Amino acid sequence: MIKPDQTLLDNGVDAFLKNPLLDRHLADLCVSGLAAKPFRSVVIDHSAKRAELKGCKMLAVSLAFAEKWSKTLQGQKRVGVVFPSGAAGMITNLALMCLDIVPVNLNFTAGRKALESSISKAGVEIIITAAPVIEKLTDFPWTDRIIDLVEEKKTLSKFSVVRKMLAGIALPAFVLRKLYKIPTEGGDREAGLLFSSGSTGDPKGVPLSHRNIIGNSLQIEQSGILVSGYDVVMANLPIFHSFGFTITLWFSMICRVVMVTLPSPLETKRVAQVIEKERVTIMIGTPTFFRPYFKRVEPKQIASLRAVVGGAEKTPAGFHELWEKRFGSRYLEGYGLTETTPVVSVNIPKFDFEDHHFTERYRLGSVGPLFPGMAAQILDEVTLQPKPLLQRGILALKGVNVFNGYLDEPETNKRVLRDGWFISGDLARFDENGYLYIEGRVSRFSKIAGEMVPHGTVEQQILKAFHLEDTEEPVFAVTGVTDPSKGESLVLLSAMEISSQVLREKLTEEGMPNLWIPRVIKKVDKIPALASGKLDLREIKRIANEQV
Repeated sequence: MIKPDQTLLDNGVDAFLKNPLLDRHLADLCVSGLAAKPFRSVVIDHSAKRAELKGCKMLAVSLAFAEKWSKTLQGQKRVGVVFPSGAAGMITNLALMCLDIVPVNLNFTAGRKALESSISKAGVEIIITAAPVIEKLTDFPWTDRIIDLVEEKKTLSKFSVVRKMLAGIALPAFVLRKLYKIPTEGGDREAGLLFSSGSTGDPKGVPLSHRNIIGNSLQIEQSGILVSGYDVVMANLPIFHSFGFTITLWFSMICRVVMVTLPSPLETKRVAQVIEKERVTIMIGTPTFFRPYFKRVEPKQIASLRAVVGGAEKTPAGFHELWEKRFGSRYLEGYGLTETTPVVSVNIPKFDFEDHHFTERYRLGSVGPLFPGMAAQILDEVTLQPKPLLQRGILALKGVNVFNGYLDEPETNKRVLRDGWFISGDLARFDENGYLYIEGRVSRFSKIAGEMVPHGTVEQQILKAFHLEDTEEPVFAVTGVTDPSKGESLVLLSAMEISSQVLREKLTEEGMPNLWIPRVIKKVDKIPALASGKLDLREIKRIANEQV
């Protein structure tokens, strides 16, 4: 129980850091995990036709590519990777890891300018991809040196792959490490470089260490949300996304959970067909990606799901109940950030496999309890001093999965990293039982006449007023612009025709304070959004400031 004046929640940070696995190298753990269960299915890839890779095949092909690229990539610190979720991306990342080269999974849905910035910041000179991907990405700023994985595969010696497969089956992990010169020491060294979505500015490089990724994988395993040897996970989030990167790539190989991959979470009907075919038990995504299921998917198609985990954006009120009533699986809201590798917390109903029932660790509206190995504080929005955990303020985090700072951003790092604490920029609070509630981003509030007005709450009220809560695409977006008399004022971007008078009448009927009602409405063809489903706050702000 949290006391009313308590300012620190420590969920065993020091004890967790003593785990010797945290000093290991990801390649070492993955090789050990794949070799320990060589006939276990690691990934079932539905990118094109169904392809199932066992541990021994995944290991052999990855080692074969690593051997082939050892000279080609000599001297490279980081190498770009451009693949959707699937076996190709998994094999490429593991091969690079075996060479102790940092994979940079590039967000190919970002604009050209953002990608050029990311490639330049990362110092990427070589990109590994495939011709079909190149053909689709016509505006991608490719580097001069590109490795085509499909063409490279044609040159692999079948005898060499078979020999490595047999070695993976017959030899213990410590022999494999020596035989194939697998790096063993990782710790705080950089293991992967991701780039933030850039929803509020230019993408920032987020280096994640071996300790970060291994630690978050162990936290997820200990939480019980994914059960080794039992769960089959729908992995359609892109591997340039932190959830896809940690869970699809590394968790599956370290902690032995089967991944079923598809290139995109937007192909709702196809995803449902694959869930039914492969008897998927867990699906991870965002409310934006889940919303179309209500209209396009029959409950029997996804009856194998025991739970779906929603993150990356706030789950709308009532969405949990609607999902569970229609589809029967539990809807679990979680919270994560790229800078936390990503998972911080999730609602976790423990599943009893003998009695087939859930033991609740669940609070509706919360994002669950803090993961083991983490600590949290709530900071005052102005002074950044710790305040009681039960009060709303800026969430600060510390733990094994928290990154060590943005790439080449010393000034930003001074602002967001203080005395070992990461200042998230999210407004949050805890309840007396230690459940975390996220109440918005600092950037998604406007201070109007001294009052903090939450943009997300205003958006939800407008959707409710116009009975549009179940729309698949965002219809409204609220942002703040400078106002000389009140500090800020609200602007509403609307994808439908709506008058200020009607808006005011409806919101007044809903009991919304006059100060919270947007005065300016801008009609747009489409609300700007990122590939993750999040609102593109930077573009929304730009549009709002045009001739206001």
